[in-house]
Amino acid sequence: MDDERFMRLALARSAEGMEEGQTPFGACIVGKDGEVISCEHNRVWKDTDVTAHGEIVAIREACRKTGSIKLEGATIYSTTEPCPMCFSAIHWAGIGRIVFGASIRDAKDAGFSELTISNEEMKKRGNSPVEIEGGILKEECAKQFKDWAAREDHRTY
Repeated sequence: MDDERFMRLALARSAEGMEEGQTPFGACIVGKDGEVISCEHNRVWKDTDVTAHGEIVAIREACRKTGSIKLEGATIYSTTEPCPMCFSAIHWAGIGRIVFGASIRDAKDAGFSELTISNEEMKKRGNSPVEIEGGILKEECAKQFKDWAAREDHRTY
């Protein structure tokens, strides 16, 4: 799979979310056939839902589209390392691979109330089979935090 190409889709979706007053997080789910199943951004403020992270919104949409709660063989591309809630949902959906750009620490440094438990630690403690690849387009993903912070309408949670 072309990790950079799919990460750029997640980045574009994150940028769209920022234009709508959302936070700088985007995620795309790609099936084992290489087709995009869903590509979403964070909707926490829009939906008044603290669980509406980009990854969760993308998982919900992918499950709706496929008619299944299982997304085996899929890869999720996330502009930021998934938080523990999102990692758990990824695990439960059976997504086989996580590819992320910026780290949880980058999000915390940008002012978000992150639990700084890495995906590697979640994988280890939970004995999850998910594969993890971090740092894909890291600088571009981390730059979105700066772009977002420069907006007058930015707000954290």
